[in-house]
Amino acid sequence: MSSQQTFRAGETQGNAEAKAEDWIQSTKDTANAAQDKACNAAQSAKESGQQGQEHAAGFIQQTGEQVMNMAHGAMDSVKTTLGVGDHSHKK
Repeated sequence: MSSQQTFRAGETQGNAEAKAEDWIQSTKDTANAAQDKACNAAQSAKESGQQGQEHAAGFIQQTGEQVMNMAHGAMDSVKTTLGVGDHSHKK
């Protein structure tokens, strides 16, 4: 093998190694970007879930209060109809 052929073989190998390193770095960068996006999506989902949970808790509490008020109103109506209950304000 001549020295020129040896030089070209070495040059080709060097170019191939450089391209492989570029490709590896590009792959790492792409993987890191994908990981960042996945973490951001997970965080966003977590925050949305917490907001939904807080909203649902508020809705349930509000509904519970409405049901209690309706039950008290119904109970007062029944007491009034039957003439049972607090007579102090009927003087």
